[in-house]
Amino acid sequence: MSALAQSPEASPLRFRSVSRSHAGRRRTVNEDRLLECGAQTLWAVADGMGGHQAGDVAASRLIEALSHVEHGASGYACIADIEGEVRRVNAELFAEQAASGATSGSTVVTLLAHEGHYACLWAGDSRAYHLRQGTVSAITRDHSVVQELVDGGALPEARRKSHPSAHVITRAVGSAPSIDLDRRFAPIQAGDLFVLCSDGLTACVTEDELAGIDRHDLAASADWLLATTLARQAPDNVSFILIAAD
Repeated sequence: MSALAQSPEASPLRFRSVSRSHAGRRRTVNEDRLLECGAQTLWAVADGMGGHQAGDVAASRLIEALSHVEHGASGYACIADIEGEVRRVNAELFAEQAASGATSGSTVVTLLAHEGHYACLWAGDSRAYHLRQGTVSAITRDHSVVQELVDGGALPEARRKSHPSAHVITRAVGSAPSIDLDRRFAPIQAGDLFVLCSDGLTACVTEDELAGIDRHDLAASADWLLATTLARQAPDNVSFILIAAD
């Protein structure tokens, strides 16, 4: 069976989602942008970089481009459209920066649900998590200096958040002439929950806390996550989407 195929006898899944986005306690501008395309079963988080009139614009353009992706009969065609839109925005942002000397870019993490499977595509340190029966698993792996240090054994996982380069990423939309998106595919089961988020959430909330999300009351869970992040002083913009499969 292909990564985005489903056997004829499988029952169709239904999806519910809620989202929250906040500038945080120390930022005056929210450079994060979200996409909730429930009818298209496509969701995305973009975390802009470069300051006001730069990062927020880059993230907005990226999310606007993804909002035009059409969810057709072929999951692979939809994935190709997602990649095509990201590459187009990347090329435009990079060309504009080369001409103006400005700095602008955005992370991106997308989740596409299609015929009983998901496809996650990402660049940067915005993340996707999969929760099943109380167990949380990271779908994405950060494109960051710290991740490279952890992978190479030079930095313990426990010191990730306190490292001076914790927010330095190695891949982003607009930062290079071309962009590669990492991909991951897997089946979805009824009862699954997904979290897409900017690093403003993961800087303040642990994976164990994410595992406690109540999928039956997404709005209350979203309110709790945002309140918890703000209570912990939310040094960055914080944005996330909770997606439940029924």
